Amino acid sequence: MKKLFLKSFKILLPLVLGAFIFYWVYKDFDFSQLAIVYHQDFQWGWMLLALFFGVWSHIFRGWRWNLSLEPLGLYPKRRNSVYSIFIAYAANLVIPRVGEVSRCGVLAKYDKIPFNLSLGTLVSERLIDTFCVLIITLIAILFQLPVFLSFFSSTGASADGVLELFTSFEFYFWGALFVALAVGAYYLVRTCSFFDRIRKIGIEIWKGITSLKDMKHKELYVFYTISIWTCYFLEFYLCFYCFSFTEHLGVFAGLVLFVSGSFAVLIPTPNGAGPWHFAIIAMLALYGVSATDAGVFALIVHGIQTLLVILLGIYGLTALPLLNKNK
Repeated sequence: MKKLFLKSFKILLPLVLGAFIFYWVYKDFDFSQLAIVYHQDFQWGWMLLALFFGVWSHIFRGWRWNLSLEPLGLYPKRRNSVYSIFIAYAANLVIPRVGEVSRCGVLAKYDKIPFNLSLGTLVSERLIDTFCVLIITLIAILFQLPVFLSFFSSTGASADGVLELFTSFEFYFWGALFVALAVGAYYLVRTCSFFDRIRKIGIEIWKGITSLKDMKHKELYVFYTISIWTCYFLEFYLCFYCFSFTEHLGVFAGLVLFVSGSFAVLIPTPNGAGPWHFAIIAMLALYGVSATDAGVFALIVHGIQTLLVILLGIYGLTALPLLNKNK
């Protein structure tokens, strides 16, 4: 009963959180404008081109994953790795962040890849992707600093407030308490009988994390990484040309909105629904786009891209057993 409750809670909490934020963002929105803009102003050609790059971002990610598994002596089929990416993104629509587990599960089932080793490679993958986001963020801030300052001002945030947080006594008190609890938990776990098992799992995960240092094709890994984030950006930026009220926005505006959306999806809701809409609408307003047009843009773009994720997930689930019958 307790396990059922926890599973239900994990599923319902992101859905409720996303629904609440979405309702708050769109509570005064005139949804009749959505149909008007879609039928009179929407350009499907640009959207299809954007979705093309969205598909390729998944393909490059699957290929990159294989490179990080090679130093461990693991060689899954490239198509299985790609299809696992399709399934992972679709799984995140149900339970945010569960996609990483499903990816490893797919390769464990069809290519007999040890789960803990593949999970470790995802940790290093996430660290590299975080570094990429930070680089893109710095570029966006460098070229569009006034826009970011306006956003922080409009939301009530300020540099002084952030500085005050990091220099306050409470910040260091709670930080020290967290470290003390973590150390205490570590020594407590060491006294338990299953510590050896946990240690072995940790060693396997660490092998996956450090697999990049023994990679033979590092330049190809870098190429795939750049390609992934280029495709992510183009999938979003090309959507500007789908509407007359955003087609005039330039590349740097696209970077600003892309960065804002990337940070918004850190809030665990299905595909960032709610937080992503809020961030995109708020930033579009700073570029002179009306609240109604910004709301339409966020709804249509997010809705179509979410549909793509669902379709790719269904395709991956269908193709994997058919192409691995001998397994």
